[in-house]
Amino acid sequence: MSRHALRHPVQGSRTTLTAVCAAVLLVGGSSSVAFAASSVSPSTAVTAASTTTAAKTTTSTTAKTTAKTTATTAKTASTAKTASATKTYSNDLNGWINESLDIMAAKGIPGTYEGIYKNVMRESSGNPNVVNDWDINAQNGTPSKGLLQVIQPTFDTYHVAGTADDLLDPVANITAASNYAYHVYGSIDNVNSAY
Repeated sequence: MSRHALRHPVQGSRTTLTAVCAAVLLVGGSSSVAFAASSVSPSTAVTAASTTTAAKTTTSTTAKTTAKTTATTAKTASTAKTASATKTYSNDLNGWINESLDIMAAKGIPGTYEGIYKNVMRESSGNPNVVNDWDINAQNGTPSKGLLQVIQPTFDTYHVAGTADDLLDPVANITAASNYAYHVYGSIDNVNSAY
């Protein structure tokens, strides 16, 4: 075949085009073209080239859509996991102790439900609003308050971030007292009398 397979229409012969075309093969996620030499009309060659371009565009669009769908699915799963990880606690001694234990675990403060419960029952009988107005702390102007009878300076020193900044808040009181006990006694579990 000659280099000039395309004859000029002015010469009066039928216009042909030696084209190199065939099929688009998708190999390993990238496209490659397998070629075969044949004599085809110009419109067939253009159609084959358009089909190849369309196939590449479709493959690219499909890959982008798949990536977006995967990212959206991962984001939705993450949001669902976060929502299901949110715990709720009852507004009573059981809930306050359990919420405090979760905060303590996150902050590395040791203690158990039993250790906290026995100290709460001894110190306040479970009343979060009790104030001791007769002991030495009260006489010195800093009465013991709350579930674990904490004085304000101790609360301020051992307050745990993420809890209310209020000595009478049950969770903040338990968590600060447990943090104090951890630093002084190794754990609230080791406290067996007034501390």
